[in-house]
Amino acid sequence: MSQINIQQIAKDVIQIEAEAVQHLAHLLDAQFEQSVKAILNTQGRLVICGMGKSGLIGKKIMATLASTGTPCFFMHPGEAFHGDLGMVAPDDIFLALSNSGETDEVIKLIPFLKDNGNRIIAMTGRPDSTLAQNADFHLNIAVPKEACPLQLAPTSSTTATLVMGDALAVALMQARDFQPQDFARFHPGGSLGRKLLTRVKHEMTAGALPFVDGEAPMIEVVHTMTDGRLGMCIVNQGEGVITDGDLRREMEADPQTFMQKTAAEIMSANPQWIHQEARLTEAEERMTGKKITSLLVRQSESGQPNPVVGVIQIYDLA
Repeated sequence: MSQINIQQIAKDVIQIEAEAVQHLAHLLDAQFEQSVKAILNTQGRLVICGMGKSGLIGKKIMATLASTGTPCFFMHPGEAFHGDLGMVAPDDIFLALSNSGETDEVIKLIPFLKDNGNRIIAMTGRPDSTLAQNADFHLNIAVPKEACPLQLAPTSSTTATLVMGDALAVALMQARDFQPQDFARFHPGGSLGRKLLTRVKHEMTAGALPFVDGEAPMIEVVHTMTDGRLGMCIVNQGEGVITDGDLRREMEADPQTFMQKTAAEIMSANPQWIHQEARLTEAEERMTGKKITSLLVRQSESGQPNPVVGVIQIYDLA
């Protein structure tokens, strides 16, 4: 095996593929905008189809489109030719991926799609190819060269396909004014979905809260805080709070008389709170904005009585 510079090879690949992506910007034309409008205006779904490496990229494009508000599904061209075309409705738009534009398994589907009334968006690297010439819209993904030194393995071309798919997805989501809460609805199991959809009451600590009376001595405050395991005490049902930081500061400031003080003397009055029906995002924004780690949770947004029913902490939002 001859001596090779592995790091340089990697750098060359990255450079070649970066140039291929940059080249895409110069290939965009009115066909892209027309494709976006066609997808926006259809009453059907977007069907993504591709063979081999193009098919693998197509599945990722499908996942991005689906999660950003475009109803779609992936169809393998071989399976399509053997019955899965029954899933394609006349209102559906067909996005066919093929760098050469001559992939036999994809080309064979054109007669059915034409007869079925489907509009076709072709994503190829050859505007003069069979697929491009038979499509309603063509998205050009031609690349100067593959990163593969043999110019055989799809490398730059698959990257270009993926990027064009991302451009399509982002254009569609912005045209739909797709918002974070929309994204969260499709990702309830993700961190963003959880924070946008989950209420404070679902994550707060509610049982055996560390309450102390305002006249409680320091020894009781320390024991209550230790038993509560929240790093804080709630004074007089929410009139104030004492954190472990408050205890340390008071002890350092006046160690001689610290143990003679009461909870009311060292508490922080009028603590920050949130109501139990608020979303986790609101709790996070409030804690971040106030640079605190805990909020008292009250039963309702306003009105009396409004008891403290829990504590939500920044650690609960991770």
